[in-house]
Amino acid sequence: MKILQVNASARATDANSTRVANRIVERLLENNPDATVQVLDLATHPAPALDNEAITALFTPAEQRNAQQAARVEQSTALVQALQDADVLVLGVPMYNFGISGQLKNWIDNVVLNGVTFRYTEQGPQGLLQGKQAYIGFARGGIYRGTEADSQTPYLKTLLKFIGITDQHFIYAEGLNMGEQAAQTGFTQAEHDLGQALNA
Repeated sequence: MKILQVNASARATDANSTRVANRIVERLLENNPDATVQVLDLATHPAPALDNEAITALFTPAEQRNAQQAARVEQSTALVQALQDADVLVLGVPMYNFGISGQLKNWIDNVVLNGVTFRYTEQGPQGLLQGKQAYIGFARGGIYRGTEADSQTPYLKTLLKFIGITDQHFIYAEGLNMGEQAAQTGFTQAEHDLGQALNA
């Protein structure tokens, strides 16, 4: 088993979302001691933004790209390859202003590519990353699970399904900024969610 852990916080250290992602990987390794783990920390190794230059490079045929365009496409290719090679994707997802971090959005824009991780057919879009599992670990200052303020869960659920990853498990650590007791309860709930996910 190959695990790709993507830490999506803007914080390089002490991020609660990374703590949740680390715990998910720990539990996965307990059940699969021979698994390998690749960690991508988007705070220290950010994915490049999808700007005009990037779009131009991606839509230019390979044989017509200049050196700068080829280098930009190679950045996306490396991120895609890591995801393609993984059997399990673990995301550590903070909540920033009710949405995902800019770091995570940039990574998504580099790996969700037409003809690479999905394609359009006469029957509609088809995901090309089938047969993988995803564990999404959320860390939130307040409590948003199951409310209309939770835009993250439906977005990531739809996105992962779009690229073919339908085996999805969501782990929530919430209330982390609501006092010590609430934070402890939040991490306990995350542990409960993770146990259920691993036993599903």
